[in-house]
Amino acid sequence: MAEYLASIFGTEKDKVNCSFYFKIGACRHGEKCSRLHNKPTFSQTVLLLNLYLNPQNTALTADGSHILVDDMQAQQEFDDFFEEVFTELEDKYGEIEEMNVCDNLGDHLVGNVYVKYRYEEDAEKAVNDLNNRWFNGRPVCSELSPVTDFREACCRQYEMGECTRGGFCNFMHLKPISRELRRELYSRRRKRGRSRSRERRRSRSRDRSRDRHGRY
Repeated sequence: MAEYLASIFGTEKDKVNCSFYFKIGACRHGEKCSRLHNKPTFSQTVLLLNLYLNPQNTALTADGSHILVDDMQAQQEFDDFFEEVFTELEDKYGEIEEMNVCDNLGDHLVGNVYVKYRYEEDAEKAVNDLNNRWFNGRPVCSELSPVTDFREACCRQYEMGECTRGGFCNFMHLKPISRELRRELYSRRRKRGRSRSRERRRSRSRDRSRDRHGRY
């Protein structure tokens, strides 16, 4: 029985735990969901709720109708946002393996930013600090997320250009950054990563020396 329960944990067959929360770190039912949302006590991934202000939601006229947003301008503004957040979070808390921003419009996913760190302790440090910070005049709301495999969380139909649910799909529609920014960020990250690896090795060496000699 225990093996069976373990095998269905977080799947749609699991009648106790919410499969959407397990896969996506968010659920459209929120606290009213009939299934449990098991919040992790440790994870590599930090969720920054509604951090990105999607122009599809914010570009409105006085009568509530949508303003057409220039694609090139929107991409540049998104790249600027992504670079600012990525650089700040990596420089301050530790090496980032990947960062993803939801392009969905549903309340539980709109503007969500998922940051997967290489080390769980860096993610924990980020959450503890970020909940005391502000961004764009709004308080940052962050938490550890169960999502570590974004392939499971993403909408495959959207990736093939076939999703019929649009922005209100319950699976992640990830907003891409430009190729130029991706090259720039990840080449910069490799250089920083090598420097951090050397620092971590030195730190471990100092810890071992302190343990052996009882002093530092």
